[in-house]
Amino acid sequence: MKTLKGPAIFLAQFAGDAAPFDSLRAIAQWAADLGYKGVQIPSWDARLFDLDRAAESKAYCDEVRGTLASVGTVVTELSTHLQGQLVAVHPAYDIAFDGFAPPQMRGKPAARQAWAVDQLMKAARASRNLGLSAHVTFSGALAWPYIYPWPQRPPGLIETAFDELAKRWRPVLNAFDEAGVDLCYEIHPGEDLHDGITFEMFLERVEGHRRCHILYDPSHFVLQQLDYLGFIDAYHPRIRMFHVKDAEFNPTAKQGVYGGYQPWAQRAGRFRSLGDGQVDFKAIFSKFSQYDFDGWAVLEWECCVKSPEQGAREGAEFIRRHIIEVTGKAFDDFAGAGTDDAANRRMLGLAQ
Repeated sequence: MKTLKGPAIFLAQFAGDAAPFDSLRAIAQWAADLGYKGVQIPSWDARLFDLDRAAESKAYCDEVRGTLASVGTVVTELSTHLQGQLVAVHPAYDIAFDGFAPPQMRGKPAARQAWAVDQLMKAARASRNLGLSAHVTFSGALAWPYIYPWPQRPPGLIETAFDELAKRWRPVLNAFDEAGVDLCYEIHPGEDLHDGITFEMFLERVEGHRRCHILYDPSHFVLQQLDYLGFIDAYHPRIRMFHVKDAEFNPTAKQGVYGGYQPWAQRAGRFRSLGDGQVDFKAIFSKFSQYDFDGWAVLEWECCVKSPEQGAREGAEFIRRHIIEVTGKAFDDFAGAGTDDAANRRMLGLAQ
């Protein structure tokens, strides 16, 4: 068994224009002061990171690592959530997702997609230059508008969507393979890869690609009412990353999983700060230890009630308390009889 690394924190929800959230050194110092040992960096945020330089310059990546080391942290992974989303966008979402792309790409879906793919290619090289082994992204979605079949879906619609999704991602997966980095899709509502079955549908179409993996975030499974502990049992060989995020689901006579178009604070399913929701993190950390997961436990703060500052402050200690220092010995070693193979055979009544 292996001990998880952590605590770490995803910086996307904290980066801003005011100190200490406006530069990598300052925000890393802030995180270190709270007790975090690692930071997950959003590659799209130019205040913190230059993806173009990182893809081409090992020296720049060494500078990033040195900046983090100077305050006692390391980079755990890079994220391309926003860029990955743009690899596959249904036209219904064109306007909404245009904001994820540079101004010159907006209103130009084909150009926007090509830019997104190029961003992923750069992220593969940047991850290699940083000495990282995993990377996180979103799959994007072509079929999501048809998640609930009314009117009924025409035969072949979903199959066509997943065939196209796999076609778009295969070159990216190959680039990550060349870089020696696992590409982890966050299993997330709004993405075509939103549960175990959809991940399997995609994995089959990319022929079990050895770089196609999962970022596990139990909060999204609570909101779907999916067995998030059984998910680890089923998919642990493909889980390479872990977002530690809490959630709660409290259905009423008036709303359930879909939320009735309510704002987050009024939904039956809500993201919460660590310890304020319903996720059984003791069981999750136990399963990850059992299955030899040795990646990072990374806080992703998203809460509709508590402030990000309090959530981050409490989150470091919460993760630290849940990381299991795995044992190197069996609890009943003291009672060992010191038998050997011959003795074992005699105990079973087998002839010598």
